[in-house]
Amino acid sequence: MLRGRRLGFIGGGNMAEAIIRGVLAGGVPAEEISVAEPVAARREELRSRYGVDARAENTDVVTASNAVILAVKPQVFRGVVAGMGSGALDGKLLISIMAGVPAAAIEEACGTAARVIRVMPNTPALVLHGASALCRGTHADDDDLAFAQSIFDLVGTSCVVEEKLMDAVTGLSGSGPAYVFTFIEALSDAGVKNGLPRDVASRLAAQTVLGAAKLVMESGEHPAILREKVTSPGGTTIAGVASLEQNGFRGAVVAAVDAATARSVELGKK
Repeated sequence: MLRGRRLGFIGGGNMAEAIIRGVLAGGVPAEEISVAEPVAARREELRSRYGVDARAENTDVVTASNAVILAVKPQVFRGVVAGMGSGALDGKLLISIMAGVPAAAIEEACGTAARVIRVMPNTPALVLHGASALCRGTHADDDDLAFAQSIFDLVGTSCVVEEKLMDAVTGLSGSGPAYVFTFIEALSDAGVKNGLPRDVASRLAAQTVLGAAKLVMESGEHPAILREKVTSPGGTTIAGVASLEQNGFRGAVVAAVDAATARSVELGKK
């Protein structure tokens, strides 16, 4: 689906790079990808590392592309669009990875007939294990959505949701890696507290989280069932799980997602 359709990026940051890596790995030729990036050193880095066409001017990339991924910070978005001039984005499929910016706001800035797909990816896309959710704006059709989803399936897994759920996606999977990093750090600290060398504790903690996640994904079983299978009566695991419950672990995770979701709602109103 991606081959033969030139893909442009406005912004050449880490998430844009992750998507570039994914589409190249999926067989899209480098000559079909262009990136607009204002920092000269970053442009050269992207050229030399991936062989893509990296340019300073946004309009050059937009003109050369069928679909444009908006990978700039939300607070500079309107200025970027205004700088390209009226009509620059006419007829383009616009795929936004800007957190908290509603599709309607993008349509307003880019033209009321703009075909907009909004995406919330997360940072594990950098290692091609991201989790992304997509929704479409007023004028995007099924083909536009399928095209965008095919891109993000190359950097992990994706799902389609209603736009009203995107703030919850942000609170769960968008911000979720930070919660998991904190958990890994805490596991490692606990291992050190109990006598393990730091490098051993960190490696075991990270692999434990990775392995448990893969088991959930590949087995298809509910996490509660998998937990039950490793929780023997009177054993070490039930003692640890009971301690987590007593110390409010589950409630703390829910509260974190609630707080991040609420903040996403606030940012979307600005």
